Amino acid sequence: MATDVHRPVTPKTADPAPGSPARPTPTLAPVHPAPTPASVPHTRAPAAAPASAPHAVHVEGLTRSFDGRPVIDNLRLDVRPGEFVALLGRSGCGKSTLLRILAGLDRDIEGTVLVPRRKAVAFQAPRLMPWKRVWRNVLLGLPGKPERALAERALKEVGLDHRSGAWPKTLSGGEAQRASLARALVREPDLLLLDEPFGALDALTRIKAQRLVDELWQRRGCAVLLVTHDVEEAVLLADRVLVMDEGVIAYETRIDLERPRDITDPRFAELRARLLERLGVDTVAEAA
Repeated sequence: MATDVHRPVTPKTADPAPGSPARPTPTLAPVHPAPTPASVPHTRAPAAAPASAPHAVHVEGLTRSFDGRPVIDNLRLDVRPGEFVALLGRSGCGKSTLLRILAGLDRDIEGTVLVPRRKAVAFQAPRLMPWKRVWRNVLLGLPGKPERALAERALKEVGLDHRSGAWPKTLSGGEAQRASLARALVREPDLLLLDEPFGALDALTRIKAQRLVDELWQRRGCAVLLVTHDVEEAVLLADRVLVMDEGVIAYETRIDLERPRDITDPRFAELRARLLERLGVDTVAEAA
């Protein structure tokens, strides 16, 4: 897995740090003159990650400020190749800012970020172009002239191949989100970044979408970082859950529950309660 290196503009320019590759060919590629983001390590499928590439993402000393106020403050984060990590935190704690930095969409930073070159993002809003049919939306941004068959394969993987030729305005909310996922998957990412992708879905569609993401992750074996406000969703999907507070990772816990997970399992309830407590939610009052 080739790696992008993001480094700061403000501090002195240092030599590019050694990269931590993940899949095929371990290579470090600096991202040029602008401010640069950091990277995180992810490991889930050991066979897919060579010993020389312990991380899919590695972030060290990351700081991002707005009007002189640090939203992310000297943050450190590692995600192993193939690991599924969920990131929780109150609104405004810096979760989405961190995800945008990892995606390469925000480079006005200090610190070091190493991320796979092959990465993809799915946001809460599907962001489909209304004047392009679904299959063309899936291929949007790919280099060259990719064939429609490439989009069809990705759409089939998310169960939407029958809507390939439809216009985005005719899709339901769940279908539009699946089209957005197909657009991410068609890039064959080593790192999949999900920014509250289920937030706008109704409860039933959300459950189906969560199951789909879990299946896709297990099939693909890529690293995933999911930003969410839903504690139950985090425990349901992730290998590890992080809680972000005041610009740093304030707490983390591993989720050592067998899959598929059962929300009625007392261990599930215990993990959920512990995370809610970390987020400042009174679980006794909530139960009442």
